[in-house]
Amino acid sequence: MQPYELSLAASAREIRAGRLSPTELVDSVLDRIDATEPLLGAYVTVTAERARHSARRAERDLAAGRDTGPLQGIPMGLKDLIDTKGVATSASSRVREGHRADADSTVAERLDAAGAALVGKTHTHEFAYGLTTPQTRNARDARRVAGGSSGGSAVAVAAGAATFALGTDTGGSIRVPAALNGVVGLKPTYGLVPRHGVTPLSWSLDHVGPLTRTVEDAALVLTALAGYDPRDPASLSVAPADHRPAVGRGPVAAEDLAGLRVGVPGNHYFDHVAPDVESAVRRAVDHLAELGAELVDVEIPMTRYIRATQWGLMVPEATAYHERTLRTVPELYAPDVRILLEAGELMPAGDHLRARRARTLMREAWLGLLDTVDVIVAPTVPATAAPVGQEDFTWPDGTVETVSDSYVRLSAAANITGIPALTVPVGHDAAGLPIGMQLMGRPLGEATLLRTGHAYELTRPVRALASAGRSAVRADGAGAPGVL
Repeated sequence: MQPYELSLAASAREIRAGRLSPTELVDSVLDRIDATEPLLGAYVTVTAERARHSARRAERDLAAGRDTGPLQGIPMGLKDLIDTKGVATSASSRVREGHRADADSTVAERLDAAGAALVGKTHTHEFAYGLTTPQTRNARDARRVAGGSSGGSAVAVAAGAATFALGTDTGGSIRVPAALNGVVGLKPTYGLVPRHGVTPLSWSLDHVGPLTRTVEDAALVLTALAGYDPRDPASLSVAPADHRPAVGRGPVAAEDLAGLRVGVPGNHYFDHVAPDVESAVRRAVDHLAELGAELVDVEIPMTRYIRATQWGLMVPEATAYHERTLRTVPELYAPDVRILLEAGELMPAGDHLRARRARTLMREAWLGLLDTVDVIVAPTVPATAAPVGQEDFTWPDGTVETVSDSYVRLSAAANITGIPALTVPVGHDAAGLPIGMQLMGRPLGEATLLRTGHAYELTRPVRALASAGRSAVRADGAGAPGVL
């Protein structure tokens, strides 16, 4: 196994055992970037010298007994919305081409303090306003979409071109690409991870979170990120928490999830879902029951209002942020993003206010539901990665749905309500494309989600792993270097 193939937790253990140096790990990941970028396009900017400098610093500090934790010397990617002092942060847009921040964002500052090594800034769908990330290709099959808007981060982690990465999630933008590329993605509780220095899409819906190889890795990164920051008005005044105990290493036995009540939706989340996706997720749910969880049938409230509420909040907020540049340099926006921003100028204020009221009612209804169960389990996305250029999915009853609408349909409710949501790989479809299972829980209930996802991950049936390790595929059909 090459160093770039290791998980974050495994890398940290190897470094502290003296079997791997941070420089060896960073060099392995940088070589992997060189090998995969021509095919996958995960990065806007690669910061090779900065990463090597961080690796050497980590080696010196560890040799001197200065251990800053498991992220020390670990190669990471940051979505190109996250300000990093002296490094270009363009939001993958010509509008911000050449922008360099004067200071780190809060999350970049915290990761630097933890000793992580930045290898580059990953592509986003322009200003995070989309679900495909057109600059980037899927790590499992380069003829298919990466998902978005954190597509570059998901692909980098899946391809071994970063050990972990950060993304942002406004309607599913961490979870969607994570599911489509076969990695773990965590959208924390709204306000748990500060967003100061992160370019917004929609202030009231945006979250920052990790994309990782394993659930244990997600817990390690969340521990470094979470905590109050007065520079973010939405930041929760909670003490920093160590999320590692939720994913303690060691064997997981049957009954490990005893007492956990898992809500299985009877509506919305299994409607218009591809058969392979439904089968894989239902098998995973049955496996949670084998581990001792109690399955409870639940009805998801207010599902008919999810899409309208999401758009009623996001569209005018996004347009408000872009008001000046939309009027001065509209030609610099990609056509799909420009159309959405211009549409926001036409939305009546009443619609936005009704969406805000609907969010309040929806949150109250979901919190009531989560009083009866500990976790709600569902598919992350209803279909696997679509071929590049495909615009729609057609469901068996004849319903036609755009690819973007399909991908956001099962993830947006967690943004509207602000509850935490975790996606975990649970198998592959007939074409070998990854399938994700989504776990949603109470506000500040990350420990329960991580514990549940980790228990599944350590004990998942062989069938769920049958296609793991498939190579990405070139557009001409030839195999690319293998990915995790």
